[in-house]
Amino acid sequence: MNWKKIEIIFEFLIFGILLGITEDMVAIKLATEEPITWRVIGIVILIAIPFAIIGELVFDRIDFAQIFKNLFEKENK
Repeated sequence: MNWKKIEIIFEFLIFGILLGITEDMVAIKLATEEPITWRVIGIVILIAIPFAIIGELVFDRIDFAQIFKNLFEKENK
């Protein structure tokens, strides 16, 4: 694995973590009207990090476009 590929993975991982935290904070505020405290932020961070890692390591490696292309080509034959 070259350094450029590692850099891209970490950029997406950091972006995924930040986006996940932001998304969760908005959902908590809108759905529960719970006040945003340091405890809530800590819990959100602990939950967002594993999902960002899973998303980066597992789902970003799957080529969904190729899978759908193969499925639709088989149906048309």
